Amino acid sequence: MTARRVLSALAVPAIALSLTSCTSQVGGQASPSSSVAESTAPGTDSAGASPFAGLNQCTMLDQALTGQGFPPATPTVARAKESCRASKATSGNTPGVDVILSLQAGQNYRDNVGNPSQASEGNVNGRPAVEEREPEHSSGQCGVWLEVKSNSRALVLVSSGSDTATACTQVEDIAAKVEPLLPKN
Repeated sequence: MTARRVLSALAVPAIALSLTSCTSQVGGQASPSSSVAESTAPGTDSAGASPFAGLNQCTMLDQALTGQGFPPATPTVARAKESCRASKATSGNTPGVDVILSLQAGQNYRDNVGNPSQASEGNVNGRPAVEEREPEHSSGQCGVWLEVKSNSRALVLVSSGSDTATACTQVEDIAAKVEPLLPKN
């Protein structure tokens, strides 16, 4: 998985989550007119205050990945003020893994689902969420959008080789570790 593909996956957030139970399929169509770039500016929500004030997405990602052999997380090239990534290179028969955490104020967790037929609603540790398999219509990707307050979200995206099932298992595990670090709803 190239860094370019991972970053494009972040630009059109379509994420799958660690669902404890899938309750329904997310309906609707991806809407090019409501892209992430056109939405509310990072760090603010409709009330003007970010629920992520004082949080550091790189530190949070590092905490969630503790003990898994990832180097320290670094800001992404795109959306560096709200997104961090950590990558592990391919080793023998084990494919490389890219993980991104993005804290997006002013974005509902149900917004911008790029592949609605592969998305389902559920929860992570009791927090409402959407999990999306292959958000960029590419195997090996899976993402989770977690609700934060009423109009913000945390996005966790995993890209790993071409095995979507493994990527979804990984993102579910990571999202479950990120969720307690988020502001309470």
